[in-house]
This record gives sequence, C-alpha cells and structure tokens, in this order.
Amino acid sequence: MTSLGKALFYRIDGVVLLLYVLLVAIGISAVYSVEHHVGDLTFFMMNKSYMKQLIWFGYSLGFGFIILLTDSKFFSSFAFLLYTACLAILVITIFAGVDVKGSRSWLGVGGFKFQPGEVCKIFTALAVAKFVSLPETNIAMTGRHVMKTYKDRIIVGAIALVPALLIILQKETGLALVYFCFLLALYREGYPTAIYIIAFSTVALVLGTLLIERKILFVVLTVLFGLIALLMRQTLRRKLIPRVIIISAFLFSILFSQVAVPFVFKHVLQRHQIDRIFGTIGMEVPDEYDKTMVEGEEKKGNSSEYNVLQSKIAIGSGGLFGKGFLNGTSTKNQFVPEQSTDFIFCAIGEQFGFVGSAILVLAYLSLMLRIVFIAERQRSTFTRVYAYCVACILFFHFAVNISMTIGLMPVIGITLPFLSYGGSSLMSFSILIFILVRLDADRQTLIR
Repeated sequence: MTSLGKALFYRIDGVVLLLYVLLVAIGISAVYSVEHHVGDLTFFMMNKSYMKQLIWFGYSLGFGFIILLTDSKFFSSFAFLLYTACLAILVITIFAGVDVKGSRSWLGVGGFKFQPGEVCKIFTALAVAKFVSLPETNIAMTGRHVMKTYKDRIIVGAIALVPALLIILQKETGLALVYFCFLLALYREGYPTAIYIIAFSTVALVLGTLLIERKILFVVLTVLFGLIALLMRQTLRRKLIPRVIIISAFLFSILFSQVAVPFVFKHVLQRHQIDRIFGTIGMEVPDEYDKTMVEGEEKKGNSSEYNVLQSKIAIGSGGLFGKGFLNGTSTKNQFVPEQSTDFIFCAIGEQFGFVGSAILVLAYLSLMLRIVFIAERQRSTFTRVYAYCVACILFFHFAVNISMTIGLMPVIGITLPFLSYGGSSLMSFSILIFILVRLDADRQTLIR
C-alpha cells in the first residue's frame, strides 16, 4: 500500500463502516431466517433471496472500494451532470418502465432490473449539496439580496422535488415521499422555518379532514381563526401584512379541506392507497371515497390492513426476548406478506423480541447520530449538506418502515435500510454511505 493509500485508510471513519456492515449482516441473517427450511441441503442455494442479497453486498463493497479510491472532488464536480442524467433516466422509466405491482418504476436491461428512483437519491443529495455550497448561493435570510435568497430557495426546493414528481408519474408514491426529506436537511443551512410549519399544518389539516365531518370542520376552522384574530386584534389593526396572512391562511384551510382533499381522494389516489390511509387511522373507507362502489366490484377486505395485522401479531408474539433464531412461526410459515422486504422488521421482532428490536433501533440511531457528528466536523459546506441529506434519508426510511410494520403509518412500500431484501435498495444505501466516508476522509479540504 502506498503512503497516500495509508493516509487515506487512517482518515476513514471506521465507526460508520462498522455499523454499516453490522446492519447488512443482520439484514442477510433476517432474510435467511424467513426463507430457511429444515429440508434445505446447503446454505449456498443461489435461488434464495438471502444469497442474492449476499451477492449484492459483495457488489456494494466493490463499488465502495472504487469510491474510496476516487478523488473526493469528483463528486462535487460532476454532481449536476449526474443529477441531470438521473432525471433523464426517470423520464425514460415513465414510458419504458417495467410494470411491477401496478407501478412503472423499474427498468429492465436483459434479465437485470433496477429501480432508478432508488439510485436517484444519491445524485439528488449530491446536487442539493453542490448548489447550497456554491459561493453565490444564499438560502438563509442574510444580507441585502432578499429576492436572490427567495430565488435560491425555490431552486434548491426544485432540485429536491422534481425527481419526486417524476416518480409519482411512475405510480410509486411511497418512494417519491423520500425526496421531501431533503428539505429537512436544509434546515441546518437556514431554510425558512415557515416552510416546515406550513408542511406540518397541512398534514394536520389532512388528518382533520379525514377524521372530522366537513361541515363540523368548517365551523372548527372558522372559530379557530376567529380566536386567533381576536388575540391579535391590536396587531391586525395597525399592520396590513398580518391581516393578509390570517385571511389567506383561513381561505387556504377552507378550500384545502372542503375541496382539495376530497378531490384528491376521489380522482387522484388509487383504491389501495385510500384503503391504507383509512386503515391506518382505524376507519372504514367512507362511501364517497369507496372506489369499489364506483367500479361496480364486490367490496373486499383491506389487504394492507391484513398485512399490518399479521405483522403486529408476529412482533407481539416475540415477547421480551423472542422465540430464537429460525424459530419465528409467523414469518417462517409465510403468514406475513412481503416479509423479506417491506416487513423484514417482523423477523427481528418475532425472533429476538423487544430486546433484539431495541438493539436494532439503537444501532440505527448510533449510525444516524454518527453521521450528524461527521456533518458538524466538516470544513466544507458541500460535505456537511450531503451528510445531513444521508442522515435524513436514513431517518425517513427507518422511521416510516418501522411505523408501517406496527400500524402507526400507512403501508407505502418503504424499505428498511440495509435490512430489506433488494439489490437496488442495498446498493443505493451502500453508495450513499461510501461517498460520505470518502468525503469525510478529506474533511480538512474545502470541497465545492
């Protein structure tokens, strides 16, 4: 090994790589546990998902080694070019994608299939980091150039969300939601708090629209804004802008709850998506949103609700310490659908119980906190923003997937990082980690 290679080796963050390998090993073991049968003659059965995942792990390590040998400035220099190429592939996927379970988000090349939306997360993170790190970019409200700041905020928001729009057109809504977490990463760089308040308020308004009858909700919103206006009456008398904001917010809330949400549920969302949303909040689908009545089909049970029920049974049966490795009855007997992908957490919960699940959660939290620590020790804005993007992607997948399996969120097809079976998912998360480790190795270098 050359002196340059030795210097790079000593600068690599071993904690992140150790946690990465640990989580992948747990994932392969979990996939093995749900596929193992007593009659299996050998571990090395190439038609099994765990062997395919092991091979993908080997590919990921190979790509990771190449990334570690790459000049760190390459990722900054080619960020926009790679992002543009990825957008082009997403557009191609809309028209030439392979239909998988109702979505056209996969591309097939010979016998090989991959999901461009998974890979595009990497290049979107790089593009966001590149734009924010440009000397002329200013997304925080500093200096005199207010209009330039607003323009930069719009541009960086577009960089993050244009891929999401293209993925929605591929009918892969769950994956598209991941791209909204890039906006969360921008909070550290001064993205306006008002954006996050509006986002959380909109989510609350959607839930209110689904849980409360629309006429009653209209009265509640009217009373609420009336009270706000009463409390702020002195300010509203003196200043025009607060009056405009209050009136605009009231009109938006009314139109959103009375018109926009019903329209989306009636004409945009698919039937299985509506079933999942109402199943999560514990309600039957109202007749006005029930598309089985419109389509003239006999109403069937909610499949996603069944999936979550079986998932909760499997996790709950694990108790405190679990049933032991390879002894999970629900997962072993295929009671839990998609148990090697979206519901892989069930295998951990059933076989290793609350203690094993808690250790897994602690491993994820340790990885994410370590990434935040890495972000804050950077001299380069590019690396810092990229690190926060990686942390937010991992957190979104981690939080949503586990919430799905225990019934706290709708089933939207979000994988559990490093654990869920899938080559595209494992490869994309691995590349995210290895690029971060490579950039961190040059943390004293100013990368733009």
